[in-house]
Amino acid sequence: MNQAAIRFYAELNDFLPEGRKHQTSTYTFLVSGSVKDVIEALGVPHTEVDLILANGQSVDFSYRVRNGDRISVYPVFETIDISPLERLRPTPLRGVRFVLDTHLGKLAAYLRMLGLDVAYRRDYADEELARISLDEKRILLTRDRGLLKRNMIVRGYFVRTTSPREQLIEVLRRFDLFRSICPFERCIHCNVLLRPVPKERVADRLLPETRQHYDEFRICSECDRIYWKGSHYRRMQRFIEAVLARH
Repeated sequence: MNQAAIRFYAELNDFLPEGRKHQTSTYTFLVSGSVKDVIEALGVPHTEVDLILANGQSVDFSYRVRNGDRISVYPVFETIDISPLERLRPTPLRGVRFVLDTHLGKLAAYLRMLGLDVAYRRDYADEELARISLDEKRILLTRDRGLLKRNMIVRGYFVRTTSPREQLIEVLRRFDLFRSICPFERCIHCNVLLRPVPKERVADRLLPETRQHYDEFRICSECDRIYWKGSHYRRMQRFIEAVLARH
């Protein structure tokens, strides 16, 4: 019987049962397998991992675990430069292009409200989500651990919280996006960048009070929705201010 010692660091412990968190565990095996398979067998999606050390040396996911190995597994690094080591993805995990699974619709709307590029549809199948993430180099946000274990997904993140507002703050913190937001630049429904439109071109579509009190408008070229700085805009501004205060 072969054994290897393995330890997960930082937020990777979120995926472990209480008895295995923040400590070195013994992994017992008959036949040597890849370290990726071992990591996922213990419950951690490979998309959450950015560095693996085997006996002090950086290795990639294909490394075959051997008897007596000591394995250390780390999440994406926010402040430490590990460029000389074997990073496990072609570009940093953090980024500003996302694709969200079908259960995160409110989070998708919030991220778009902040100007972030978010692909989302209610009818995306798991296979389509994986393909979009790979082909468009988008980070997949989901609460489905099994989805993140698909081999073709390189960029992904398991959203820990369940409240949409807390999910938004979690994602902004995780990918250091507070300085990247540009509120009200995108259509919340279509993800398309909005463009200014002269008032006279949309006047016949406005309510009398809106025509009287507002002069600046933007329009979505995809769904043709019109946006202006009315009461809904002020409510969203207050929401954004509250989110930014959590930075």
